[in-house]
Amino acid sequence: MPVITLCRERFNKFIGRKLTVEEMAEWLPWVGFDLEDVGPDYVKVEFNPNRVDLCSYVGVARAFKGLMGWETGLPPYKIEHGKTKITITKAVSKVRPYMLAAVVRNIELDEDAVTDLMEMQEDLHWGIGRDRRKTSIGVHNLDAVNPPFTYTAVKPDEAKFVPLDRTEEMSLRDILEKHEKGAAYKHLVDWAPKYPLLIDKEGKVLSMPPIINGELTRVTGKTTNLFLDVTGTDYVAVERSLNVLTTALADMGGALESVTVKYPERSVISPSLTPQKMRVRVDYANELLGLKLSESQIIESLRKSRLDAKATGKGIVEAAVPAYRIDVLHEVDLVEEIAIGYGYYKLKPTIPQRLTIGEQHPVHRTASTVRQIMIGLDFTEVMNFTLTNEITHYEKMRTKASDTIRLANPVSLECTILRQSLLPSLMKNLADNRHESFPQRLFEVSDVGRINQRVEARTERRLHIAGVSSHPAANFTEIKSTVEALLHNMSQRGWEIKPLKHLSFLEGRAAAVVMKRGEIGVLGEIHPEVLNNFELENPTCAFEIDIEEA
Repeated sequence: MPVITLCRERFNKFIGRKLTVEEMAEWLPWVGFDLEDVGPDYVKVEFNPNRVDLCSYVGVARAFKGLMGWETGLPPYKIEHGKTKITITKAVSKVRPYMLAAVVRNIELDEDAVTDLMEMQEDLHWGIGRDRRKTSIGVHNLDAVNPPFTYTAVKPDEAKFVPLDRTEEMSLRDILEKHEKGAAYKHLVDWAPKYPLLIDKEGKVLSMPPIINGELTRVTGKTTNLFLDVTGTDYVAVERSLNVLTTALADMGGALESVTVKYPERSVISPSLTPQKMRVRVDYANELLGLKLSESQIIESLRKSRLDAKATGKGIVEAAVPAYRIDVLHEVDLVEEIAIGYGYYKLKPTIPQRLTIGEQHPVHRTASTVRQIMIGLDFTEVMNFTLTNEITHYEKMRTKASDTIRLANPVSLECTILRQSLLPSLMKNLADNRHESFPQRLFEVSDVGRINQRVEARTERRLHIAGVSSHPAANFTEIKSTVEALLHNMSQRGWEIKPLKHLSFLEGRAAAVVMKRGEIGVLGEIHPEVLNNFELENPTCAFEIDIEEA
């Protein structure tokens, strides 16, 4: 969990009140923090990773003032139209294609503020950027460079600049090999023939995204005008990172100014801080919270959570969610904001009227048994996402898409469909762990999705078990013995192993697991073309069984 240390004197400047450490420790948990440590003049708290807007003093103060009722409603943010422009070239499209930017003018920084800014930058790298893989942020002294800017990609030895914390020029190749930041993050770009570079009108280098900024644009306590750039592989994540950063700097006293970002096929004005409109039903909120709040009370509670709200009639409240609140996605999230604004400390615990004794669902009991058996057979369990993509799931496995369950609005090209099989994910696990020693025997017990054509084409989940064994001597006999041992220890009877043709397996070395009610699984040796698609050198055998059919 991310942690932020709030010094009492400095926190009081941001909230405009004089609080004691004891008062801070009493009220901060009701915003959503967990107390990590309470010192003589500070409070150290940890916050949920989804609340990245709480990674700075201004973010905490903004939420705290709302909870206390000192400032409520949507914070106002004004963006002046700016003349700064960035051109994004096609050269960078296959490396790190997205960029958005903003200008912040007339901001008063001291050394503490610069430290906070750098810490907030790193928290955003971790919380949204997934350690710079999805997004990375550059904060620059605007007065040291001359717009317009160009975001492009160049060959490793084609450009040189002085990176942060250095005094001599280094080529992009040298930065990846000799600079500590380059060594830590080179895996993000070293696979590409050209590396991203952000330059100004005169060819001066601002940064080498996502690795490091240039010493030329270092931000100090004397900097008054900032240029912010966010680059990444995910446009939504880039936009969210910029929104959180710019609103925090605006709350620190900076004046926001827009930047025109020119892509090869379109132009974008950033940042866009337009609030998101969402609705919450009064009855739904009261049902979840166990309360009887009126529309006016719900509106007041939402405003104390720094959202705007108004009644629309018919028991529905419309909320305006600020751009920095990237965690509010569904109606139930608004209910949580109502609870925070109302005050969790006001909720009175009640004893249930009926006593019940819970127990595991039969499917979960079966899954637990299967896990124990597979571990006993010397397999290691892995857990993968239930979302995947067509390339991994079908193309690399040599199969064709059938009744695919696609996401309407996927936020990543890696997660576009709901998986119908566990085997592709296990093959990807093997590919990701090629550097580890062999043999590798992995298994997963998890859900897959499929469309039940018998019930109005309804989507249903099924629990599957799949396993792979990869080593120089992997063969059909090994995986057949594994499946037989698994079914025997599950006390299954009446099953048969019958020959099968399957595009993912070698012909003549694949079989179906069949019971009286039909086929429940498949096993065999993975086809060489599939191995080549996943860049695997060792022979691999695998199986997959529908547990709920077994």
